[in-house]
Amino acid sequence: MEEYNKRIINREALFCSATEDYRTPPEPDEDQDVLLRFRTGKNNAQHVYYVEDGAEVEIGKADSDELFDYYEYEITVGSDCVLYHFKVVNGQDSCIYNRLGVTDDDRSCFDFAIIPGFHTPDWAKGAVMYQIFVDRFCNGDESNDVQTCEYVYIGRPVNRVEDWGKNPTTMDVGCFYGGDLKGVWEKLDYIQGLGVEVIYLNPIFVSPSNHKYDIQDYEHIDPHFGVIVEDKDGLVAADAVDNGDAEKYVVRTASPRNLEASDRFFAEFVEEIHRRGMKVILDGVFNHCGSFNKWLDGEEIYARQGGYEPGAFLAKDSPYRSFFQFYDEKDSAWPRNKSYDGWWGHDTLPKLNYESSPKLVEYILDIARRWVSPPFNVDGWRLDVAADLGHTADYNHEFWRKFRAAVKEVNPDALILAEHYGDPGPWLEGDQWDSVMNYDAFMEPLTWFLTGMEKHSDSFSGELLGNGENFFNAMSYHMSRMQPSSILTAMNELSNHDHSRFLTRTNGVVGRIGTVGAEAANRGVKVCVLREAVMVQMTWPGAPTVYYGDEAGVCGWTDPDSRRTYPWGHEDLELIEYHRYMIRIHKALPVLRRGAVKELLAGRNVIAYGRMLGKYQAVVAVNNNAQERELELPVWQLGITGEAPLARLMLSTEEGYNVGALRYPVRDGMLKLKMPPYSAALFATYADEFFPVVASVEPVEREEEEN
Repeated sequence: MEEYNKRIINREALFCSATEDYRTPPEPDEDQDVLLRFRTGKNNAQHVYYVEDGAEVEIGKADSDELFDYYEYEITVGSDCVLYHFKVVNGQDSCIYNRLGVTDDDRSCFDFAIIPGFHTPDWAKGAVMYQIFVDRFCNGDESNDVQTCEYVYIGRPVNRVEDWGKNPTTMDVGCFYGGDLKGVWEKLDYIQGLGVEVIYLNPIFVSPSNHKYDIQDYEHIDPHFGVIVEDKDGLVAADAVDNGDAEKYVVRTASPRNLEASDRFFAEFVEEIHRRGMKVILDGVFNHCGSFNKWLDGEEIYARQGGYEPGAFLAKDSPYRSFFQFYDEKDSAWPRNKSYDGWWGHDTLPKLNYESSPKLVEYILDIARRWVSPPFNVDGWRLDVAADLGHTADYNHEFWRKFRAAVKEVNPDALILAEHYGDPGPWLEGDQWDSVMNYDAFMEPLTWFLTGMEKHSDSFSGELLGNGENFFNAMSYHMSRMQPSSILTAMNELSNHDHSRFLTRTNGVVGRIGTVGAEAANRGVKVCVLREAVMVQMTWPGAPTVYYGDEAGVCGWTDPDSRRTYPWGHEDLELIEYHRYMIRIHKALPVLRRGAVKELLAGRNVIAYGRMLGKYQAVVAVNNNAQERELELPVWQLGITGEAPLARLMLSTEEGYNVGALRYPVRDGMLKLKMPPYSAALFATYADEFFPVVASVEPVEREEEEN
């Protein structure tokens, strides 16, 4: 039997990744030598081949340890992308290893890829981010609040919400709670205390909506979020349908004094964030603007203010005429030409017409440069509906190449991160985006596994709920569509402004605010499942991104209900503290920022995986069952033996969590655990280098003590 086993490849021992342990350097430049490594079981391979473009080169064993052999091969990269995988042969047994792991699928799309010169900012790799929907976070300056009947938006006067705790309504877009940048500034101690490293702000440029994804002026911060130094009377009537009398709004948003004061305030705001050692990412909405935009001036705001060039809505000879596509170009269609192209047919969201306007292209590139340059010095862009920009796929890629060049020229360390659903591969080839909001390779697989819910709470799947195999298959496939440096900088969110709150998804109820009402989003939720999700969020490759209020227990259906206010004074303090602990652990352990990931166990409502970086390893186990589970994890696959000190750093349970490093034994390469119902646990080797570790206690004895 021993001789037979030697002729069978131990597939669980095979491993390779594009992290620094297996590719040196991990982000090579053109004409640079790169050392590649591949791992097999000790004395378990007769031949190992490096395969590139169908050509096989046998590579030699360079090193061994107690468990594994390590093969090395050095290449020199040129200017083109290098695609490669490995082939292992042992007797009559053979297999290949690519980005999917051990597989029979040798299609080049799953090969490891080296794109010479593609670097993502080091500061963003594994960075802890915090997303803020500004109107709902904190009201620091009531003098800049949008007033009821200040103007008309989408056919009705806007409304100032007096009750901070009031839930959003289905027609929420014109309702304002008063959150602003001063409010964020006032809460920087709180944000910094969580351990946040990067603040991502939903749009803050001049805009008539509370979400501000319909930009009115890209060049300035909205004074409703900034500073109003010049004001005026003049509200619209309660039954108004246009902005003919919106004198207050005209002055507030178009007066140069207000715009300049707000920009100065923002520069000081960013400077303070940088002083605290944090960074700022802005939301760039460049596919479309808003009908209020000064280039169109569909509400005649700028015509009334004076001092501005005429908008394309009002004048055919407007300098901005080429910025939009008009279907009726007869002279008689002006003024007030309503035939412009709207994104998905929305006349409030005019689509920008880049292909027909080199002037527009340069204008937007100037905007891209402006905000990442002094005096503002923001640290990156999140790009809204980035794949939709332009009218063709070819032009879309052409524009983002120009955008990247413009941004990186003035700020090489700026992050370019896009909103995208589906395969982002064509944009992640080193010349366009750095990374993406990680729906496909994080939010969706984790949501399906832990809750069985679709990310909008629009459907439930009993087949996907608790399906550990599907979780890893989905993660593996979608991560294979991204470059390694993109994975490490991907925005890993549980919730955001466009989807239901993760805590609401834990109730397993299909619904929206308009169908079941706001209060139903709070019922039957399982905080213990959210804690499990946070455990995965803080230990999976990528940049864990907390959506404001998730850490405080905020619930909500999908947009607009997910945009509830932060519950100051009514927070779940224990949940906040749990986030603090998990963020602290994430930041302390380099293996959680830059390490490779490997599946260890996929069962029904159970998953376990490990992270590896140099001599360090981390192990994560999740039991999403309502019953206790005994697990036996093959941590030898991570290189952990009885010689490596292993400590449990966190255990979350149905009732709460237990923090504090407790040493656990590993026997014969296996870690035996008793996992309580709805629990998650994190272990790490050499934890005493980062945290105090108490004496070793047998797991069974420890569980009895806790019970």
